[in-house]
Amino acid sequence: MNRPEAVFGADGRLFLRHGPIELIVEMFGAEAEVARAYDQARQYADGLLEELVKELTLLRRPLGAAYPMFHGAVAKAMARAAWPHRGVHITPMAAVAGAVADGVLAAAVAGCELEKGYVNNGGDIAFHLAPGAWLEAGVVADLGHGGLSGKARLRHDMAIRGIATSGWRGRSQSLGIADAVTVLASTAAQADAAATMIANRVDIDYPGIERVPANSLDPDSDLGTLAVTVAVPELSEGAKRSALLAGVDHARGLQSQGIIEGAMLSLGDQAATVGALAHENLQDLKDGENQL
Repeated sequence: MNRPEAVFGADGRLFLRHGPIELIVEMFGAEAEVARAYDQARQYADGLLEELVKELTLLRRPLGAAYPMFHGAVAKAMARAAWPHRGVHITPMAAVAGAVADGVLAAAVAGCELEKGYVNNGGDIAFHLAPGAWLEAGVVADLGHGGLSGKARLRHDMAIRGIATSGWRGRSQSLGIADAVTVLASTAAQADAAATMIANRVDIDYPGIERVPANSLDPDSDLGTLAVTVAVPELSEGAKRSALLAGVDHARGLQSQGIIEGAMLSLGDQAATVGALAHENLQDLKDGENQL
């Protein structure tokens, strides 16, 4: 395979691209330490895709009673993040974007003295915070229309180092009808897997919701013949509330198990929050230098 493409943007951020992997890396600190971190991120990304491809067949296999054994560090992280959700159909691929972000971040910051930094893998973000540091993460309420609806300040003293968003309008397939589910967790891989599963639970039997087999849209989909959402009609207020409550119940269960720290679920003009993304912790969106 070709080596990853590494390009610096006009704002100084590092863009790493390799096949389906597209990362935005930004570090804050002394110039020499930041340069070192960027170099370490580039080195780690070189060979990462090949490492995943070697185990792709098993990574796409639904989890069962036996814990899967992988060789690569990212593949192992994917399995760890997906394992708590194995009661229903899930493969380690549910955590791939977050696990890649976690791996690149860990490599970038290793041995460096940095104030803060993050790796953004298509909206699934892993971040590093030194004592006293903080970042503000934008929260998306609708993956189909883009734009941010709020922001959450993430501090070093919080048990949160990952954020991920899922929904039927996003780049991934979903069994549910959530416009967006954003999750905060201790790693981006955990947030990624949990956002997928919570988004699947935001659902209701309602006329006009269209679904098709996942592999009819993507022959390589790890969801196989499971029906994924492709269209959602205008819903009644009661239907939106019922669908959101189903997702909220699942999110609260994951929070009680320590799998996630918080979540925000959006469907149409309604939204619900859990834990660290409760309304009082969300701020109106404003421009700020620390916003991801």
